[in-house]
Amino acid sequence: MSLARLHKEPLSNLPYYEERVDLAAAFRWTARLNMHEAVANHFSLSVNEDGTKFLMNPNQVHFSRIKASDLLLIDANDPATLSGPNAPDPTAWGLHGAIHRNVAHARCAMHVHSIHATVLASLADSTLPPVDQNSAMFFNRHVVDANYGGLAFEEEGERCSQLLIDPKVKVMVMGNHGVMVIGDTVADTFNRMFYFERAAETYIKALWTGRPLRTLSDEIAEKTAREMDDYPGQAERHLAELKAILDEEEPVYRN
Repeated sequence: MSLARLHKEPLSNLPYYEERVDLAAAFRWTARLNMHEAVANHFSLSVNEDGTKFLMNPNQVHFSRIKASDLLLIDANDPATLSGPNAPDPTAWGLHGAIHRNVAHARCAMHVHSIHATVLASLADSTLPPVDQNSAMFFNRHVVDANYGGLAFEEEGERCSQLLIDPKVKVMVMGNHGVMVIGDTVADTFNRMFYFERAAETYIKALWTGRPLRTLSDEIAEKTAREMDDYPGQAERHLAELKAILDEEEPVYRN
């Protein structure tokens, strides 16, 4: 049996193995993209029907080192979560726990302080206008939280989760903070997070020129967003390609 095949053999004693592998890959690639924040920031993935049990990164571990077996299995309805021996980061519990309790369609949630999305979150108007194809993806599909209330402990997490109740909203620009991206799967959510950061970068750099922006009409922006919503298989292929690279270069992420 080839070495590559051995790396892909599931670990029979590790629950939700394939989900763990996908999430570990997303962590490692986010670090490669320099979209992480030291040992802060968090990704989570629901693993039960109502979305209240979820995988999440352990407290204070660098994204570039996370393996499938490192991921915590957390119950959003367990008030004793922070008192356990492998308790998650309190702000991760506050934000992601609230989302998985209150927003059933948010199967996966990725929160980062990536540079350009955070610059956008620092502007007085943190809306992302449709100035190119990437930013048009998010037309009428992102919301701005203009009421930052400090670190995302339980009360702040509950407040933030309410801004994601509309199933059409997939991105929350967290004013003065960063960005939260939700989706159906790891692939769907990671792909959206990647493109939001790229779109924010284009917009911020366009602002640097000081020249007028060529903004799409609402009609064309919405048409483009719908077309991107329905574009087949891109997110899955994106993650599959990243995993193929990781399988060659650092297959330990699967352990």
